[in-house]
Amino acid sequence: MKIVNSIKSFSANKPTIVTIGTFDGVHLGHKKILEQIVENAHSQNCESLVLTFFPHPRTILQADSEMKQLNTLAEKTNLLSALGIDNLVIHPFDAAFSRLTAEEFVKQVLVDTFKIKKIIIGHDHRFGRNRTANIDDLIEFGNKFGFEVEEISAKQINEVSISSTKIRNALTEGNIELANNYLGYYYSLTGIVSKGKQLGRTIGFPTANIKIVEEYKLIPQNGVYIVQSNLDGIMYHGMMNIGTRPTVDGTTQTIEIHFFDFQKELYNQKITISLLHRMRSEQKFESVDALKKQLDKDKITALAIIKKL
Repeated sequence: MKIVNSIKSFSANKPTIVTIGTFDGVHLGHKKILEQIVENAHSQNCESLVLTFFPHPRTILQADSEMKQLNTLAEKTNLLSALGIDNLVIHPFDAAFSRLTAEEFVKQVLVDTFKIKKIIIGHDHRFGRNRTANIDDLIEFGNKFGFEVEEISAKQINEVSISSTKIRNALTEGNIELANNYLGYYYSLTGIVSKGKQLGRTIGFPTANIKIVEEYKLIPQNGVYIVQSNLDGIMYHGMMNIGTRPTVDGTTQTIEIHFFDFQKELYNQKITISLLHRMRSEQKFESVDALKKQLDKDKITALAIIKKL
């Protein structure tokens, strides 16, 4: 997949089949659209092209927006590449770009730069300055400039009944299974392993603490999760706690993973954690010994659930 970090840096080798969107999560609903542009490109001797934006337009257009995202830019790029997209254009969304009129956007970007042959887009897609243009306007521009517009109907979208907002809500509520079902893959967190207070070592549950650099990444609801991670080419399962460590009077959120049957040091390594199941909420225990007893129970529960996965 060819990746370009600005519309101005892109040059088309062939006519393109285009879709546009933030595609946060690259979930099952998104995949229906993305698979269509790949199939169309193959059948029409064109290249498939996804135009997406970073940062998320909502964070620019709504100054008070604190919306967290399902994917980091690297995660989104990997997911799109796996679907066979030929070209990914990640355009820096800013105030100047948002002021392009609908016709300027169509002529300058879609026609002159992308050499568009066809666009496949959701029925509710809006574009241009103040998002005033809709699918009907796009069809008119298609007639004017000579490209085809294929609309993803409300019926098709509703059949999937998936949205990035629904997935964010599920994660915020701790419903990891629902989020994973909507995504079509395990939700994951990627970070650098850093040194913590090492309390886990003293009670038989050494942990890898991960720091996530991308502050815009959505962290699911606090609690204890069953997770898995590929470490040195081997898949290991474990338990992860997201929370503030109230038993030892912690105040800041941490992400700590205890891997089963894994003894090596992971400090300063980048690891990816896939979330499989949420076992319980974070609790404050009367003592560290009481915490250890609960962790022993959690491990038994986790191993039993892993056998059924």
